[in-house]
Amino acid sequence: VDLPEPDGPTIATDSPRWIASETSARMVSAPSGLVTCLPRCSTRSKALSGESLGILKRILLVGLLCFATAVWAKPALPPVILVIGDSLSAADGIETSQGWVARLAERLKTRGYGYRVVNASISGDTSAQGLTRLPMELTQHRPAIVILELGANDGLRGLSVTAMQANLAKMISLSKQAGAKVLLLGILLPPNYGPEYTQKFAAVYPRLAQDYHVPLVPFLLEGVAQHREWLQADGMHPLAPAEQQVLDNVWVKLASLLKKTT
Repeated sequence: VDLPEPDGPTIATDSPRWIASETSARMVSAPSGLVTCLPRCSTRSKALSGESLGILKRILLVGLLCFATAVWAKPALPPVILVIGDSLSAADGIETSQGWVARLAERLKTRGYGYRVVNASISGDTSAQGLTRLPMELTQHRPAIVILELGANDGLRGLSVTAMQANLAKMISLSKQAGAKVLLLGILLPPNYGPEYTQKFAAVYPRLAQDYHVPLVPFLLEGVAQHREWLQADGMHPLAPAEQQVLDNVWVKLASLLKKTT
């Protein structure tokens, strides 16, 4: 049976050699776009990844620098002068602002010293009570200087001079171990306590100053106690105007321990 011929050529009529040559020519002369695009896209992606990583590193570096600058630029806290004493430093009987400790803070400021004064004095405290409180005060305030004014109440109560000396010695040691300089303020008892006791009492302060190599104000109330009109009715605590002289007594020895901070 004769079948009618199709209008165009069929695959069967094409020569295998022609198909092979045509296909080969097309693969060489016109490579697939997909084959050439993939490597190019991959290379660009790597470039973008490297660029992005570099940007991220720079951002992190800038952030770290900003943080470090903020920390380093933070103003340091002013060094502390810690006064630990009894009523003679707590401004007993007068306004706190009139006491020698408050006046000390004012003088430091006007003379360009950037210290902060912390008055941890309590009326009636003995050396034993001060020793009990001192570790907490040292931990809380981390003072650069400790002004130690205690012992008067030990003497007025007739307590053991040996125990008082041991308490004050321990306070000096603790203060030094905390990195603070120490200024010791001495006190004298009235003569009515008897010569033996008053002499033993008075000898404690210079002995401690010598043993522990700390500056000493021999008598805190020098120039004040000799003037009855400068004392309150109890005959022991200075009136407000006399507190300036008390400060001057302290300043003579304190000045050598100070450093300009402003």
